[in-house]
Amino acid sequence: MGFQANFSNCRFPEDEANPMLVWRLAISAVLIPALMLIFYLDAKAGSSAPILLVLVVALAYRGSSEMTELLHIRSFTPHGPTVIACSVFVASASWFGRFSFFPIDIPGDGNTLAQVMLAYSLTILVLFLLATYRYREPGQSMETLGAELMIVSYVGVLLGVAAQLRWVAGEEAGYLVLGSLVIVTKAGDVGAYALGRLFGRAKMVPRLSPGKTWMGGGGALLGSALGALVWLEFATPLFNAQWSPPAWYWTIMYGLILGVVGLIGDLCESLIKRDVGKKDSAILLPGFGGLLDLLDSVLYAGPVAYMMWKALPLATWKTGLVLGS
Repeated sequence: MGFQANFSNCRFPEDEANPMLVWRLAISAVLIPALMLIFYLDAKAGSSAPILLVLVVALAYRGSSEMTELLHIRSFTPHGPTVIACSVFVASASWFGRFSFFPIDIPGDGNTLAQVMLAYSLTILVLFLLATYRYREPGQSMETLGAELMIVSYVGVLLGVAAQLRWVAGEEAGYLVLGSLVIVTKAGDVGAYALGRLFGRAKMVPRLSPGKTWMGGGGALLGSALGALVWLEFATPLFNAQWSPPAWYWTIMYGLILGVVGLIGDLCESLIKRDVGKKDSAILLPGFGGLLDLLDSVLYAGPVAYMMWKALPLATWKTGLVLGS
């Protein structure tokens, strides 16, 4: 009869999640506009994209450095300077021939994926050569070589393919396309974190990533779809007043697919971290972890975004040219 519920000292998951959610939203609100400013300045610099090149080199350097530290465990001893140089070489391969001092012919459509793959092939030769030079006794060479190849593949190749979005739909639309990759994947990340933290209960893959919930997965899809719709609907005519946004159903499909792929990319980076016993790839930003924690969904979704801009009628300006010819 004297029972009286007192909730003043009770703490709910939402109470702990809200400050971190606000922090992540605040950081995103700074980082994304800063990236868009870089895109704007680089677009003004011309089709050779020199500012984007500097950004890609910096990301490749930092990302490969973080992964080298992550994989310096057990029998893995990747050589930092070598894999950093190889990752930067591969990630920047799209710029070979865009400056007069590097005489390589660029295809008329700007497609330089072949250069990324050529650069990657050359790094494979270099890494194998160095592995033969460093060999001393059985039991370590293949593990280290495998770690080095994975670093260059994950950071160098994926970043190089993502950078190719700058030219995939035409030079004028480069940052509309690159912006769509960043906006859609990051909107998915925010949606996943918000709904997962506030309402998530059922775990998605508890052994690999205890914080991931099915509600968070739904939030990733919702955020990505909304991000794609808002960006392509309103940004397309800003790049060119004559351009029409893609049909809403293609835009939603684009967002949903990137949302799923970005979520998988997040899980794949969790696989790397869990296997080496680390929570974050590095300490760069509180609440985010390292650079790889920020880029995981973007890197993983880059090749899929490239494929969809080639396969789906998203570039309406190019479709219009074909129909009118």
